[in-house]
Formats: sequence, structure tokens, C-alpha cells
Amino acid sequence: MSADRPRLLYVTDLAYPARGRRYCDEDIDLTARLRGSFDLALCHPRDAVALMDAFDAVVVRNSGPVLHHQEAYDRFRERAAALGTRVYNPLHGRGDMAGKQYLLDLTAAGLPVIPTVDRREDLGRLPEAGRYAVKPKTGADSIGLRFLPYEELADLDLDGDLLVQPQIDFAYEVSFLFVDDLFQYALYAPDPERRWVLEPYEPTPADLAFARRFIDWNTLRHGVQRVDACRTRDGELLLVELEDLNPYLSLDRVGEPVRARFTETLTDSLHAFLKA
Repeated sequence: MSADRPRLLYVTDLAYPARGRRYCDEDIDLTARLRGSFDLALCHPRDAVALMDAFDAVVVRNSGPVLHHQEAYDRFRERAAALGTRVYNPLHGRGDMAGKQYLLDLTAAGLPVIPTVDRREDLGRLPEAGRYAVKPKTGADSIGLRFLPYEELADLDLDGDLLVQPQIDFAYEVSFLFVDDLFQYALYAPDPERRWVLEPYEPTPADLAFARRFIDWNTLRHGVQRVDACRTRDGELLLVELEDLNPYLSLDRVGEPVRARFTETLTDSLHAFLKA
């Protein structure tokens, strides 16, 4: 590592056409802030393997769904492991970084998550619902998501590659953002039909206890994580996703003091990670 200013390779797909949000704006703004403490260069996820050797760490941010560059991502992980490259977030995350298996694991453990199964013989364990969500276990960004009535589930080829969940009638979705184990801010979508129109949310102590339960379960000492949940009509929070690979931060939806505090916390986390 260079003596004064660590060198970071910041991986992002600035051209990714994300629905309802602009990856490029967020990463342009965040990297501009981080340049106060780091020597930094941006690259596309397909270029990371060719460039990573020249940097002290690789920061994976808004790089888009891995499905769009699976071969390049697999090479990146293999190369990072072989070289001992520091990758932020570290690549041993148990959430979306490793696919959707964690939804099954958390269901089996009885944690507050949308009930999830992947075998035909387990369909009876799901609560009754008008429709059921079916999605690939390796999916992301709603790719391959379908909603089916229960009678059509029997026609699915359920061999462990698909996940089935009841469609939840929820009041709203809410996301909790953490750096390491430090809560930063929360956002919610008051209108379920406009899920990308987010507003700041003031969590209760019970809300934060809910979110921290999954941060603790994931055991990542360093990194940015987003706990996505839905509030049911009964007032219960259920986990929707644990984003630990490249969670979009929606920094444009919070005020400047929150953005500045987030950047300061992220900077401190990166320095601690580089020294670990």
C-alpha cells in the first residue's frame, strides 16, 4: 500500500440502465467525495481483473447484476483469491453476494423473512396467498421474477434453482443502510406501486433491532450493507433482501449532512479495512 494515499479501484457500470435510479450519478458524486482521502480510478466490472493488480483494494459498488457479466465476475473472484487482493465488500458475504440461498437458510432458522422454499415437497409449508412469487435463486434486480397462482406451481421444475414465496400484502418497503455495523440512515417507499420513490424514514428501536439481526448474521466486519424489508398490514417487518455485494445507496434521497456523514464513515471503514 502506498505510504500516504491508498489506491482504490472503484468498480461500477456507469451506463447500467437501472429502473427508477441512476447508478452513474451516485457513483460520480461518491467518488468525488472519496478522492479527498484516496487515489481512485473507476472501471467497468469486465475490466477489473486486468486492472486490479495496480491498486491497494478493489471497491465494488454499482456494478449491476452479476448475471450480465457472470464469467468476468467469476474470474475476478478467482484472481482476487489467488492474489490475496483486498475487496470491499469482502467476498465472504452470506447475503445476495452468495445468491439467494440465505432466504432458505433464514426461513429454516425461523428468522423474520418472507417464507421461502425451493422444492415441490416444501410448497405446503408456505402460507396461503393469492399469488406466489417465483424467481431464480441466482437472480437480481427482478430478473426472471414471475407471479403465479398456487395451482400453477405444480407445473414448475422445482429442483433447487427456483425460489417460491407468497406474495405479501404489505403497507410499504423500507431499507436500512449500514457501514460495517454502524447504522447510517433508512429510506422507505410509502406507495408500494412506486417502489423507487423513496423518502427518509425514522426507524424505531424495534426497527433497528430487526435490521441489526441480519447484519450480525452476515458477519461482515467491513462493508456497506442494505437490509430491505416490507411492513405487513399487521405491522410486522419481514426481510426481503440482504444486499451485501453492490447495494444501491439512494444517497440522492437524503440530505447533505447525511451524505457527508456517510462518506466520513465509509472513509474510516476503508482505512480500517486496508489496515486489517
